[in-house]
Amino acid sequence: MRPLTRRLLTAVALTASMGVALSGCAKKDVANADDMSLGNPNAKVTVIEYASASCSHCARWNAEVFPAFKTKYVDTGKVNYVYREMLTPPAQVAAAAFLMARCAGKDKYFGVVDSVYRAQEEMFTTGQFREVLVRIAQSSGMDEAKFNACVSDEKALKSLNDRVEKNAKVYNVQGTPTFVVNGKLVGDAAGGERSLAELDAAIAAASK
Repeated sequence: MRPLTRRLLTAVALTASMGVALSGCAKKDVANADDMSLGNPNAKVTVIEYASASCSHCARWNAEVFPAFKTKYVDTGKVNYVYREMLTPPAQVAAAAFLMARCAGKDKYFGVVDSVYRAQEEMFTTGQFREVLVRIAQSSGMDEAKFNACVSDEKALKSLNDRVEKNAKVYNVQGTPTFVVNGKLVGDAAGGERSLAELDAAIAAASK
């Protein structure tokens, strides 16, 4: 069975004039100064996850696989884990979540994203996207005014869209989550949830 994946939008926008074309040829990956990462930046192995805050498959991987992955590889310094932001439907929710997480600060970024993942079901069930995101923002130390300013920052939104466009083109990423270990896709560019065993094998190969 093909791994579950969330397809990326071919055009993403919070405003009508902003779009992102997710296409292009694969090329050698390079580290970005604006990447969010955990672990040892000098580790022999770098694992990149391309993910969206509104992707249910990303949320499931975050809940079911990431804790063990983090304990085994990130906390031990064996891996540099890089998280790259993608936008899947509803794009405005993913974008708002990422803008909010970055406003919270680098030290709180992953905690905010984790909270958004955990609140996905509530948001999708109730439709109260803004209310839930505001609550998460408040729990991370932001008030509602700062949240509003954060998610309506056109400059920050453009930077987000630019990152998505640039990062997707590196491996022609077409879905989330997509994993790359030392420059090699785990599976294919269509993405899909990967088990710890699959990542173990890719990391072992990259460590030789």
